[in-house]
Amino acid sequence: MSPPVVALTPADRDSLVEAYRLMEFPSLAARLTHAIGKPVELGFQHLPANWYELIHGAARTAVEKALDFALSTLAANKRGRTRCALYQWGSGACGALGGFFGLPALAVELPFSTVLMLRSIAAIARDQGERLDDPETRLACLEVFAHGGRSHTDDSAETGYYGVRLALTLPVAEALSYLQTHGLQREGAPVLLKLITSVADRFGIALSQRAAALAIPMVGAAAGAAVNAVFMRHFQDMAKGHFTLRRLERKYSPELIEAEYRQLHLTVRGARKYREAA
Repeated sequence: MSPPVVALTPADRDSLVEAYRLMEFPSLAARLTHAIGKPVELGFQHLPANWYELIHGAARTAVEKALDFALSTLAANKRGRTRCALYQWGSGACGALGGFFGLPALAVELPFSTVLMLRSIAAIARDQGERLDDPETRLACLEVFAHGGRSHTDDSAETGYYGVRLALTLPVAEALSYLQTHGLQREGAPVLLKLITSVADRFGIALSQRAAALAIPMVGAAAGAAVNAVFMRHFQDMAKGHFTLRRLERKYSPELIEAEYRQLHLTVRGARKYREAA
């Protein structure tokens, strides 16, 4: 006897479509370009010669701080509506610092702004029914930093979002197993360092785009605040999409939701190719 066919309710299908929109469109580079009125790519020529090492080193440090915060501080707080605008304001203030002092300020403000983003991500997770006292949820919050910094290879894959999740499956599973066995103290555990590296590599891509936007001449403190607000909003949208999909996976099954997502992705890509050929 064949298993019963499970269909998403209209409301859940709408949630799936909205999550897909948040995860796939628009890119961070497009958002930053709109915010400053100039292509982000123009900024890379104004970055110092060692910008890659500086930014990716800062990304790793920021993800380490975020993981420490996630493991030591996140808890099941009182329920309430997520105040995304408040977090965007705080992140914008950090961006004003970066816009005024440039790339050297990155190492100073990034750990603070990353923890601020993580608090916002955690609040969104809670709104989608996640338990913040669950180590698996805390690692899922950290995953958002990887989804927000997808590479061109990720975006060109058949399903960018699930491609990143697949790449993180082993590091996350190993980290979760370690935490469940040894508790929430990381103390330089190799499996947690592996997860930090996996997330930081992709987060560094997003930071590179942000740094390039701030490096464009005539982008000062005011524009820096706008850039960081866009940066925060981008990761909030990633969190909303990510935890909406996780909620749907809990209600139905991970296999069904991934299949529906892939089908939606193929439909959207097909429609886009049709318009381009017309």
